Amino acid sequence: MDDAGVENARAASGDAPSAPVRRSGLFAFLDRHAIAHRTVEHPPIFTVEEGRDLKRQWPGGHSKNLFLKDKRGDLFLVSALAETRVDLVGLGKRIGAKGRLSFGKPDLMTATLGVIPGAVTPFALVNESAKALKAFILDAALLAQDPVWFHPLENSASTAVSPDDLQNFARACGFQPEIVDLAAPLAG
Repeated sequence: MDDAGVENARAASGDAPSAPVRRSGLFAFLDRHAIAHRTVEHPPIFTVEEGRDLKRQWPGGHSKNLFLKDKRGDLFLVSALAETRVDLVGLGKRIGAKGRLSFGKPDLMTATLGVIPGAVTPFALVNESAKALKAFILDAALLAQDPVWFHPLENSASTAVSPDDLQNFARACGFQPEIVDLAAPLAG
């Protein structure tokens, strides 16, 4: 996303330039980019397991989102289908990570993505601080679902978009998503 896009999203959310974009700013950004979205409010959900029963009633692919770091300090955001068993060793090799991938610490995640633990989402790419990410990786299995669901920068709601619009959103934020079979990242 260009600087004007970030500032417009922040202005729409009422935030100062250094503050993370809020949900209303995210929705304004989606609307400006003609990305259709639908949001369902729910009690806060912190884990995939906590939301499993609730999300069964909504068609499409539900996600798990991982904030990862390698030994070099490179940061990665990974969005997978909730049921995918992510092969972190294979993924690390596939993306050229230095050493083993590990989960980024909560304070680093909040500083980079502008969200709290339990609210990790690709929608955080709208934040200027997300430019610190080396890559945004999408699970091929997630993209086979329609729609796909993510928290809209807070974990008390879930927002659905089409798989194509998710990729368009990432590109509008300045990220070219890397599509990988996260269950078998070295196959193919």
